Amino acid sequence: MAQLHVPTRRQLLVGTSAAAVVGLTAGRAGATTPSGLTTTGAPAFVRGTDTSAGAQQDRVRRWAKDTWHSLVAMTDPRTGLPADNIGEGLAADDRSGYTSPTNIGGYLWSAVVARDLGLISRGECTRRLLQTLRTLSRMEHHEPSGMYYNWYDEATGEKLTSWPGTGDRVYPFLSSVDNGWLGAALRVVMSADRGAAPLATRLFGRMRWDMFWDKDTAHPGVRPGGLIHGGFYDAPPPPGFSGYTGNHIGSGPDVWYTNHHYDTTVSETRITSYLGILTGQIPGQQYFAMWRTFPETCDWAWPEMQPVGEHRTYLGLDVYEGAYTYRGMHIVPGWGGSMFEELMPDVFVPESSWAPRSWGLNHPLHVRAQREHGLIEAGYSYWGFSPSSDPFANYREYGVDQLGMNPDGYFSDKEKTNVDAGFGDCREGTNPTPTFGDGVVTPHASFLAMMHEPTEAFANLAKIEDELGAYGDGGFFDAVAVRSGTVARRYLSLDQAMVMGAVGNVLADNVVRRAFSTREVERRLRPVIGIEEFGAGRA
Repeated sequence: MAQLHVPTRRQLLVGTSAAAVVGLTAGRAGATTPSGLTTTGAPAFVRGTDTSAGAQQDRVRRWAKDTWHSLVAMTDPRTGLPADNIGEGLAADDRSGYTSPTNIGGYLWSAVVARDLGLISRGECTRRLLQTLRTLSRMEHHEPSGMYYNWYDEATGEKLTSWPGTGDRVYPFLSSVDNGWLGAALRVVMSADRGAAPLATRLFGRMRWDMFWDKDTAHPGVRPGGLIHGGFYDAPPPPGFSGYTGNHIGSGPDVWYTNHHYDTTVSETRITSYLGILTGQIPGQQYFAMWRTFPETCDWAWPEMQPVGEHRTYLGLDVYEGAYTYRGMHIVPGWGGSMFEELMPDVFVPESSWAPRSWGLNHPLHVRAQREHGLIEAGYSYWGFSPSSDPFANYREYGVDQLGMNPDGYFSDKEKTNVDAGFGDCREGTNPTPTFGDGVVTPHASFLAMMHEPTEAFANLAKIEDELGAYGDGGFFDAVAVRSGTVARRYLSLDQAMVMGAVGNVLADNVVRRAFSTREVERRLRPVIGIEEFGAGRA
């Protein structure tokens, strides 16, 4: 069986192994949803082309149809569980042999999107959802918290204890972010499909997000408000594990928690914070315990750029509202500077409208910065950088180095060109103006960007298909190196699910956001994220 398992910050994190959406949206002009989401009218969104708006919309639908085809090919027909990845031929024998809670969640919300785009019937959607949920209900999990292990066999639903193909031992781990994406998907199903809602509600209702919440400020790096662990083992962990035992919910035996915590707010991991806050299991203060940037003082001079900003207080907590300076913009960075970190939670929560002075500024600026990096600074002629399959190897974390705090970088090219601007007067830069090499773009990044720059994202994707040929029977291949033309000729279920989620919001009247961000969720979450003012804006 094909394999693509590389534990990364995105996948595992255990320390071991502002443009509005206009034009594309096919909703009622000026309509307002129950959660305050506004929709727009006619799909005339691409400038400077001879292609009609209707033809462009049809092309995006074709992309979604082919993407859904790849997800169906990845999914075992007996369990309803999608494989982590599959080769370009979409053959059942090429399924990876393993799946994760994130993969399963992505398939669930993709089925809802496929229904609303008219790719499958309502009946087929419900049947698919129920099949997957019934498998989930019988899968082994951590019963006190209701959380799932990181890896299962998609053909049987059995928890993995050895890797397919190699036989290497797997130490079953429970990841907070992977369970977060499954939880988000269950919330979508609870609202979007009447037939599957009762089972989704039961599965979500037993999930305890406070199992991951560490409020002990005696632990390294934990500040008032507390932080979310990377996860835990409920059996003896692998040799060399660095962590400690405990049980944050006081139910069941102690577990082995990671020392690693999620401590940056521009991260895909904020979905777990959102779920804890909206269920009332984690207080809103936890959202403000995470870094926007590290401090600007010389004691923190190890990142590659000195932030600018000021201190503000929210819910009794002091927050340094730092931002990085890039091409005339102040942008709150992520850890690696990837589109995935910035925008995946935005697929579910209307962050720009609920938090206009924070995410409403940062999202469009991050998209613009990625675009300008690819087209202008690096001169790739294409853009969209995010963790993906590596066209030259297996898997790699790609991003825009200047938009990330990680000094080791998520780089935008094969050569891992590192940008170090220095840290003000504290430390001189080692490589402030580099020359970039063979840039690697991933289509899912542009689909996420389509929620904020539909015109530019469509044009970029059309070029990736037409000029680079990075397209197959299952939609866009996962990544392509733009100068050598080297293509990662495989499909990853998470990345395909991000494509479906973004297209669903753009073409199907914010279907994913509407399903997740109910009035109840808005009452819990919007007062927390809506009060913040980032340091983002013009430099």
